[in-house]
Amino acid sequence: MIPVSKQFMDENFLLDTPAARHLYHNHAAKMPIIDYHCHLSPKMIAEDKPFRSITELWLGDDHYKWRAMRANGVDERYITGDASDEEKFLKWAQTVPYTFRNPLYHWTHLELRTAFGIDTLLNEDTWQYIYKRSNERLKDPDMTPRGLMRKYGVEAVCTTDDPVDTLEYHKAIADSGFEIKVLPTWRPDKVLAFDNLADYKAYLAALESASGVEIKDYATLLEAVQKRHDFFHESGCRLADHGLGEVPYRAYTPEEAAALFGRLLDGETLSAEEKEQLRTALLLELCRMNARRGWAQQMHFGPLRNVNSRAWNKLGPDTGFDTIGDWKGAEKIAGLLNALDSENLLAKTILYNLNPADNVWVAAMTGNFQDGSTCPGKIQMGSGWWFNDQITGMEDQMNALSTQGLLSRFVGMLTDSRSFLSYPRHEYFRRVLCNLVGNDLDRGLIPMAELPRAERMIEDICYYNAKNYFNF
Repeated sequence: MIPVSKQFMDENFLLDTPAARHLYHNHAAKMPIIDYHCHLSPKMIAEDKPFRSITELWLGDDHYKWRAMRANGVDERYITGDASDEEKFLKWAQTVPYTFRNPLYHWTHLELRTAFGIDTLLNEDTWQYIYKRSNERLKDPDMTPRGLMRKYGVEAVCTTDDPVDTLEYHKAIADSGFEIKVLPTWRPDKVLAFDNLADYKAYLAALESASGVEIKDYATLLEAVQKRHDFFHESGCRLADHGLGEVPYRAYTPEEAAALFGRLLDGETLSAEEKEQLRTALLLELCRMNARRGWAQQMHFGPLRNVNSRAWNKLGPDTGFDTIGDWKGAEKIAGLLNALDSENLLAKTILYNLNPADNVWVAAMTGNFQDGSTCPGKIQMGSGWWFNDQITGMEDQMNALSTQGLLSRFVGMLTDSRSFLSYPRHEYFRRVLCNLVGNDLDRGLIPMAELPRAERMIEDICYYNAKNYFNF
């Protein structure tokens, strides 16, 4: 046996120094979780039904695992197909040993330990034991959606909701007396998604029905959207999320925007430049609504979606066939933020870049629009997102933010997940954060005399900054 200096995933996992261990165990680990961006189902939280099996809980809708299984040669039948839960779990167990150095290896074993109390490594030899034991554990009353949220110390979650959603399950959750806040997030991407005119008109019909406004022109479109925005606010929403792909920003006049939307309703094909003008106009109107209500807003940009047309035709969206785009967005983000700031209608804003090559300019961009009269860290660089929520990606994001801004004001981690077992990602992040700051203390880059300030910094990033920023 080769001697090793550390055992796998012991209590000091990812913590290299005494200072890092102190910061994590005595400060980060005890902080509640505010999961301000996720894709959890409010219906599942409202109904709080037991899970059928660990396969349903673990592999359902998890495109991270699906991509790894495909890369490992697993047939689609065992991923999104009609194979049994047991067969799908076996295929995942066979894949896990091939995920060394992928965050999935760490996440898998963190989730087994923290949720099920299982320390056994998952592989093709242990899968039956783990499958049986975890499924037995899922019969316990504390292993439902609500039970798992309690187990991980969750204080609030924000789901992701379209303007036409009824939010009936959020109301049912609140009415039930559930002590954890489950709040909607306004996600109006489909208001800008007019490339496929037939789909867009079907969406406008749904928006008409939800708002009670007949959409005849640009003005009535904005009226319908505003009514839904008002409804979300009345339902407790205080946060918007804009999934942008390539960020739109092109000069327009209100008259041009109205004319372009009218032509769109008439079935005309707009040029690429005209589409960008209309998207810019709509996005700015949405952001103005957010500012007037005092909401925070998130802007996720950079994905190149559905690049595999064969898979799209067979499986549809959000099945693991999106990737990192390579767009140059600094000028457009600057134009967008400046246009809002010039009107004094720039809301608290979090910028998430998917391409890690954009880290430094995004971190620098946040400094251009900070406003000390609003709140500390009004403009945030979002945490390492999607392809970047792993050790290297999180470190790179925090290093860029540290050099260009104030890491101390960072609102921290989120799951961006559809799984109730994803909360250990907060632990993963907190260990990485404490290791960064702890190593600086150990190397003399932060004076040990300032340890109390470093301790407070860790607690702020893990919890207090988000609590104060969002005011949930």
